[in-house]
This record gives sequence, structure tokens and C-alpha cells, in this order.
Amino acid sequence: MTRNEDLLNRLNAIFDSARPAAIALSGGVDSMTLAFVAHRRMGADATMFHAASAAVPATATERVKSYADRHGWNLHIIDAGEFSDERYLANPSNRCFFCKSNLYSTLASHTEAQLFSGTNTDDLGDWRPGLKAAEANQVRHPFVEADISKADVRAIAAAHGLTDLAELPSAPCLSSRVETALRIEPDMLRAIDEVETFLRQELAAETVRCRVRSIGVVVELDEGALTSLTATKRSTLSTRIERAFGSKKSIFFEHYVRGSAFLREHHP
Repeated sequence: MTRNEDLLNRLNAIFDSARPAAIALSGGVDSMTLAFVAHRRMGADATMFHAASAAVPATATERVKSYADRHGWNLHIIDAGEFSDERYLANPSNRCFFCKSNLYSTLASHTEAQLFSGTNTDDLGDWRPGLKAAEANQVRHPFVEADISKADVRAIAAAHGLTDLAELPSAPCLSSRVETALRIEPDMLRAIDEVETFLRQELAAETVRCRVRSIGVVVELDEGALTSLTATKRSTLSTRIERAFGSKKSIFFEHYVRGSAFLREHHP
């Protein structure tokens, strides 16, 4: 038995213990792969929910809809209501707790099925306030229960021919680009999504993060994309970025640093 076969057996046992199930889909590799393998095992007993909002890249919502159409998923697009929650909009360091609390409580209002998330074992070592919200709402994490890491998730996706998912870069929600304690604004998130989409195409960059910080807009790029920027190119891109935000901004180009907009010292 291969490792992938062993992992799938563990997942199938979990799925069989939790029928029917509702899967929270962000559009990223983890939740999409979970939805795919759960639907293969559970069929109509697996229902997918995707919370669309300004914090979700447009490409992620398009990916969810495309997979649902191709694979016959029972998909519900919902509003989780986090943009009506001042605790979320204030953007504290535990913003994810309020986001996930809104998400899971909304899902529970739509279904009595067991809630699943795409959390994997790598996530357990990060600062993840959303896990507390999951615990409070009795959400199960099949990948964690089956001892599956991020690399395992990508391997499972690849084994099913889902190369687009297996190679999909990690992409936290757009609110993660906004420095802790700066207010979350939908227009700002739409500008961030527009800038990142544009820069990926323009620079063929592997990694792009458009951070909104107290000092201005900081565009973080992988080494190859950053070193390719001439002074003229930076000036041209800065003009384009300002247009997306609709106002004059101080714009910086820096190396990508994971989670650099997050400031834990602002935790209330």
C-alpha cells in the first residue's frame, strides 16, 4: 500500500463516520482537495459551502464554481457576514477568530450536517485564532485527524490528476495583507486583489503580496521578480498601483516575507 492509499483510507474512514457533511471551501488547495476526495467517497452526502466576500480573491471563487460544475458538487455560495462585524473590521491580531466564528455560525444556520475544514497538520504550528472558533462550533478537521500535512495534501491532489490544485501557491485571505489594527475596508481589499492579479501577469512572479501598512503600500515579490525591476519599471508599476487604490500612496517593493502585515503586539 502506498502512502497516498493509506492516507485516503484514513480519510474515507473519517468521512464514513460523519455523514452527512458540509465542507467550508475557501478555494485554496487544502479545502478544494478535501472537497474532491470527500465527494468521491460521500457523493450527495457531501455539501460544499463557499463564503464569497471582498476578502476572497475573485479567482478563488471562480475556481470553486468551476470545480462544482465539472464534478457535480452541491455548492452553496453564501455571505458569512464578517463585513457586518465591527470586531472583524477593526482588524485585531485575532481577526481570524471573528471571521471563522461568523463563517461557522452561518454554516450552522444553513445545515445540520457535520462541518469540515481543510486544516492540515502544518497549520497547527501557526498562530491560528480561527481554530478556536472551529472548536467552539464542533468543526472537524479530517486532514488533522488523518495526520496529513500540506505536502501530503498536494500529493493527494497530484495523485488524482488535480495538478492545478497540487501546484497552487498558498494564498491566505486578502485581509491578511492589511497591517494589524488598520481597518479592513472592502474597497481596499478589491484594490489589493487587482494589484496582485496585475503583477502576477505583468511580472510572471511566483509570489506576490500587496501589503497595506501604516507607511504605505508594500509590494512583496519573490527574488527573481524583485531583481528584475528597473527604476523605470518601478515607477510605471507605482502609477498603476496608485490607480488601483484611487489615491496617492507611498509604494515600496521588497522581498516576500510570510505574514509581514501581522503584528502580534496589537493583540487585545
